[in-house]
Amino acid sequence: MLWDQHACAELVETADLSELHRYRPAGGGLVSLNVGFSPHPPALTASLLDAFRAQVERIDGLALAASVDDVDRIAAAGDTAVVFDLEDAGPLGGDLDAVARLVAAGVRTLGPVYNHANAVGGGCLDPVDEGLTPWGRDLVHELNRSGMVPDGSHVGARTSMDICAASSRPVVFSHSNMRGVWEHPRNLTDDQARAAADTGGVVGITGVGIFLGPNTPTLEAMARHLEYAVELVGIAHVGVSTDFSFDWQTFRVELASSPELYDASYTAWGPVEWMPPETFIGLGAALRQRGWADTDIAAVLGGNFRRVARQSWEPLG
Repeated sequence: MLWDQHACAELVETADLSELHRYRPAGGGLVSLNVGFSPHPPALTASLLDAFRAQVERIDGLALAASVDDVDRIAAAGDTAVVFDLEDAGPLGGDLDAVARLVAAGVRTLGPVYNHANAVGGGCLDPVDEGLTPWGRDLVHELNRSGMVPDGSHVGARTSMDICAASSRPVVFSHSNMRGVWEHPRNLTDDQARAAADTGGVVGITGVGIFLGPNTPTLEAMARHLEYAVELVGIAHVGVSTDFSFDWQTFRVELASSPELYDASYTAWGPVEWMPPETFIGLGAALRQRGWADTDIAAVLGGNFRRVARQSWEPLG
């Protein structure tokens, strides 16, 4: 099973989700699709969820997954299971009760801060990160209770460590690479990766060129980050995601026109390059050529994120 923990369609109701068929040559798996980030109010995220869910239900070869058993069944049929994620707590509108409603609509992962500080804590591009706020702590507890996985990607280092300390269930970095391989503010320190592993969580190495190296979205670059992470935290705590933007042309324009969200670390290497699904699905073969055991490949390509889902998706009492 190939489990892509984070990918991005255009955040409009008319986005063409048949693009997810590009994963089908992998032979079945899961894609977590983003449905909102920091500028989005709750009403827009709700509208996107309704539109995306309806489209997935209409498209042959895609299916909504409400449980890990659903994922297993869909993937075994050679199809693509779809769940959703959010980048930032903004789409919650400050309402902790919104978490359970979003879980019911298929949102299974929340990165509570997107690059810059909000009511939860600091972002990875902030010069100073004050750490998790009291409301942020309440949010982590509600995520744990409702069955939504806390995600440290885009979150400031201190705040992400606080999230790991506050969480009673696994914390992931769904789409973040290793700073020990490539220095970038979106990449993780060794301490952040260890903190996620200590919760039982997973670091999701991603295919965005500027996070892999100097804008190099290659399987070799991804393998370097994977091998560093495995050496650091162990095979059980490493996974993958593409962070692929199916609307990459639109997103390149947004990167250039939104310095309040994306600083020079996003734009210094020229137009951002992404690893497309057609390349991503070859990762297993590339790792096998590097001498990886089949069991380790299976763990990284999907088994570890599946385990986190099994441990996290059921609401608590």
